[in-house]
Amino acid sequence: MRIPEAWLREWIETPLSIEALADVLTMAGLEVEEIERGAPPFTGVVLGHILSAQKHPDADRLRVCEVSIGLASPLQIVCGAPNARAGLMVACATEGAVLPGGFEIRQAKMRGVVSQGMLCSAKELGISEASGDSGGLGGSDGILEVAAPVEALGQDIRETLRLDEAVLILKPTPNRGDCLSMLGVARELSALLGVPLRRPTWACPAAGHARQASVERHADAATLCGRFSSQLILGVRPSASKTPDWMIKRLIQSGQRPISPLVDISNYVMLELGQPSHVFDLDALVGCADTPTLQVRWAAPGETCELLNGQTVILDPSVGVIADAHGPVAMAGIMGGARTAVSDQTQNILLEAAFWWPDAIRGRAQRYKFATDAGHRFERGVDPAGAAVHLERISSLIIEVCGGSAGPVVDQVFELPARDPVSMRRSRCERIIGRPYSVNEIAGVFTGLGLSFAHTPSATDDLFKVTPPSHRFDLSIEEDLIEEVARIIGFEAIPSRPPVAALKMISRPEASRSAMAMRDRMVGLGFQEVLTYGFLDTEAAAMFAHHDQHLALQNPIASHLSTMRPSVVPNLLKVLADNLAHREARIKVFELGRVFRKAVGQPAGPWSVAGVSQPLMLSGLVWGPAALEHWEGKGRIVDFYDLKQDLLRLAAPLHLSTVVPQQHILGLHPGRSAQVLLNGKAIGWIGETHPSVQAAFDLPSSPIVFEIELDGLLHLNLPSAQTPSRFPSVSRDLAFVLPKAVAAGEVLDRLETIKKDAQMAGRLVSIQLFDQYRGPGLDADEKSLAFRFVLQDTEKTLEDAEVDACLKMLSTAVVAAFSAKIRS
Repeated sequence: MRIPEAWLREWIETPLSIEALADVLTMAGLEVEEIERGAPPFTGVVLGHILSAQKHPDADRLRVCEVSIGLASPLQIVCGAPNARAGLMVACATEGAVLPGGFEIRQAKMRGVVSQGMLCSAKELGISEASGDSGGLGGSDGILEVAAPVEALGQDIRETLRLDEAVLILKPTPNRGDCLSMLGVARELSALLGVPLRRPTWACPAAGHARQASVERHADAATLCGRFSSQLILGVRPSASKTPDWMIKRLIQSGQRPISPLVDISNYVMLELGQPSHVFDLDALVGCADTPTLQVRWAAPGETCELLNGQTVILDPSVGVIADAHGPVAMAGIMGGARTAVSDQTQNILLEAAFWWPDAIRGRAQRYKFATDAGHRFERGVDPAGAAVHLERISSLIIEVCGGSAGPVVDQVFELPARDPVSMRRSRCERIIGRPYSVNEIAGVFTGLGLSFAHTPSATDDLFKVTPPSHRFDLSIEEDLIEEVARIIGFEAIPSRPPVAALKMISRPEASRSAMAMRDRMVGLGFQEVLTYGFLDTEAAAMFAHHDQHLALQNPIASHLSTMRPSVVPNLLKVLADNLAHREARIKVFELGRVFRKAVGQPAGPWSVAGVSQPLMLSGLVWGPAALEHWEGKGRIVDFYDLKQDLLRLAAPLHLSTVVPQQHILGLHPGRSAQVLLNGKAIGWIGETHPSVQAAFDLPSSPIVFEIELDGLLHLNLPSAQTPSRFPSVSRDLAFVLPKAVAAGEVLDRLETIKKDAQMAGRLVSIQLFDQYRGPGLDADEKSLAFRFVLQDTEKTLEDAEVDACLKMLSTAVVAAFSAKIRS
């Protein structure tokens, strides 16, 4: 939203600088993104008059100009612009002038002829296209042609062209559609500064004929249009008139391109008062001989309309239209149709200004890949009370500029938004904002904003019942009124009270470690951390969690982000696919984040939601070579055991184990995956992704992934000092013949349990699996696992009988647990 300073000061009289006004608006919630000037700083450029322009004696494309700048004698300036000619008023940079970019003008010879300055183009002066100050050519096309009287010769060109006038670039929040006009911004400043609002005045044109339009709103269009105002103006002469220069300047400064007098006036009133309108060529409407009849309705399926932008759209019943007997002539509240567009040959027009319900306009233009100023305003809410009054403003300007005879204004009110009173308690206002406010302060805020209110005092509190005006769609609850009090009186008036608390050192228990420490460990293992969305599409979620665990979003930001993630792994797979598209050869990534699943019985708490499980998970993915390329030979591809080794290092000194799952783990290869256990409790899983997952993400091969609950890895046993033994250790090997289906990890877990047994007395120092055998001497369903046991006592040298007793305890336990036998 562009607000020219000069135009704004016609509405509000204040001595404040433009910078101060920008600060006031920003602090009140109307953010000023930028203050734009007509041109960047430059000096020494004055208004000049070309007295003569003769061909250069030694250059075909140069002219020698005599230029008067109000001094006793004219300057001689060599110029190469094609439009340099006698009688032209120009921007003349004199000797010593400094142009934008620090370019200094000096006297010089050009092909043997002295040049005492430079005639400037708009581009050389940095005059923006939105400044609207020049009336001629600029840039590479030629020098700037200035429309100014000869009496102003020698005047600083910045003053002549008013280049120091500023334009405020505002960014109102979506709920403040009332501020998308000069009236809206001036109304805000009036309340903020406590100065009166100077509204423009106009005379309502007298009716010169009795013709009027008939508008029929279809019964099912109650949610489309709430008010429709129209007026016929006959005998306009747009071909014999032009848009006033002052209006063109304001339109350009406001970011509008001047088109024709009728269109320009409609756009001007929209910028001025916030009411979009449309001008129809009355003679192009079908079936409008005496009484023009328009229909306001929803579009029929497959109906088409060629719009003013040249685009032909196929409409559906969710799009509102204005139609004549032949079909749609406008997309309601968005854009008019090309068939009834006005031109220089237009003689009779129909003016339309309406209130379209925001929900009926919102999102329709975006569906057809374009946007309009009218749609931008209607989808945020336009004042329904101003349609007829603003129509009179448009008609008065049209008759003033283009002539014509106005008919009566036909104002049809169907249904307008209800403006229910909103109550605000002074005590709650003070409690939320954090400072006291007097009754007079609050009443002054509501009065300045033009809000009608009733004050009801009581012994304990004060109640204000406010009826929002028709232009304020954002006032509906008590907190809205509290916000008005805070921003109008000023956020800077709220005292700054830093929190006060006793200084207390917080120490982390020695038997725990932080999530950040686990991140550092993962990085130390060669992984890179990634951060991904907490949402994903339903299909990806179904790969790693059952549908009864999914949490669907009611209002997703995109269709492919419609489900809260039940697992982080699908997001890591997307990261892998993106990196492979960029030809990355080796991927090791992890993410530490929460997952979200339905969980019946999950109670609500300070950090939890009833019925939703959201544990903090550590997830990782590896793909590609196990190590970087080396001169000793091509490396092998990373596998299950590489990632398992990383997990064991991550968890140390805790001991993780893996077991074949009882049930298939969703998303993983059934024969290449395992559950991860900590102290016998399942905390996650690890494995190769299922071939169907590989195909879904279009991967050349399946990566190895894991996902574990982080909480279990954060709690450690309290470290205890142990005295190293001074006595020699004893090493013994045992080989067991077991069923082929028994996993080596299960045997190791059983042996680790015996290691902690009191009868061992801490003598078993380590257990190592050093061999696995299948082949001759064993049945087809058998295998041999060989373990090395290291025993040592801290008090004495172990005797053979004690060593044998320990080995017997170990072998007995393995034989009993796994139907094993000792291999001789």
